[in-house]
Amino acid sequence: MIVPARFGSIPAALFLALVAHAPSAFGAPVAPLGPVTVYVGTYTDGTSRGIYRFSFDPATGATGTPVLAVEAVNPSFLALHPTGRYLYAVGETSGPDGAKSGTVGAFSIEPGTGDLRLINQQSSEGAGPCHLVVDRTGRNVLVANYGGGTVAVLPVSADGSLKAASSVRAHEGSGPNASRQAKPHAHGIYLDSAERFAFSPDLGADRVFVYRFDASKGVLEPHGAAPLDPGSGPRHLAFHPSGRYAYVINELLSTLTAFAYDAEQGTLAPLQTVTTLPDGFSGTSSTAEVEVSPPGRFLYGSNRGHDSLAAFRIDASSGRLTPVGHVPVGGKTPRHFTIDPSGRWLLAGHQGSGTVAVFRIDPDTGMPGPVGPLVSIDKPVCLLPVPRR
Repeated sequence: MIVPARFGSIPAALFLALVAHAPSAFGAPVAPLGPVTVYVGTYTDGTSRGIYRFSFDPATGATGTPVLAVEAVNPSFLALHPTGRYLYAVGETSGPDGAKSGTVGAFSIEPGTGDLRLINQQSSEGAGPCHLVVDRTGRNVLVANYGGGTVAVLPVSADGSLKAASSVRAHEGSGPNASRQAKPHAHGIYLDSAERFAFSPDLGADRVFVYRFDASKGVLEPHGAAPLDPGSGPRHLAFHPSGRYAYVINELLSTLTAFAYDAEQGTLAPLQTVTTLPDGFSGTSSTAEVEVSPPGRFLYGSNRGHDSLAAFRIDASSGRLTPVGHVPVGGKTPRHFTIDPSGRWLLAGHQGSGTVAVFRIDPDTGMPGPVGPLVSIDKPVCLLPVPRR
């Protein structure tokens, strides 16, 4: 089995722990999979008060009633420490001057209850932090700042607390969409499986910026960039489990771009760009999240406006995508979704309708089908499944 450095925001160690007990998508379960706590990052300009949690049963797809795990302001995106003891969340805020007003918060996960306790906060070194990741050593949190157009590294102390940034890099560039691309907007930060390189899709600059990453020093060094079609608005990125391909979802043009990845050189070479929308669609829509199924056979992207999940089959020998179909996501504005390590379940959050839906993935066709009732949480933005401790 090829093991990715991380599964979504779940580090490799926890991926292995889950898969060791997970039901196989292609056969009988090895052993019953234990309960999972799903943490939900939200926007708090409505009725939400912070980060919520609910239980998820990977054996049946059943969900529990959501409860508030901790109060926080706009904890829109979440990431887990490799030990499973700490959770990190952006505080997606922007000051009147657009300066260094965003934050990253460190939280301890309380054994038994799953509640969160704030340890400390640090500046994200840019306005509107929107995405973050923890390296597999657990020594660094990397964060992307949409409003500030910057990426930063925040070192992690032994107690899980965050130190001030050890490295900050500012993006440059713009795009043809005057209302969305007048300046850089770093929309994500990702590490390859060896964690030698970091990648930041920038919606404003129509590029994926590439950095050499030194975990021991917590430093990012510029290493080039991969361009996208003008006006694409690259948003998020997902690596194939083989490490040979990367996929970028483009928010403004509702497209997906497949790249061949050279792990030695840290370079991305474009292979193909496909639409995420069905033929004949004429409404307004934009994309949000992209994920590759753990076995590496299928890829999914979310459409906001069309409010669907677009499914694609991945050719293992070339990395190219073939459309499989579209599934209504069950709510409005699917901002984020995640797939469990067994590849059987997909959980999608609907920012516009304040709900989370569970889908069972058909292992043969790759198509998700809805299961069970919706979970009600106002303005869900990020879903992070964590094994129960």
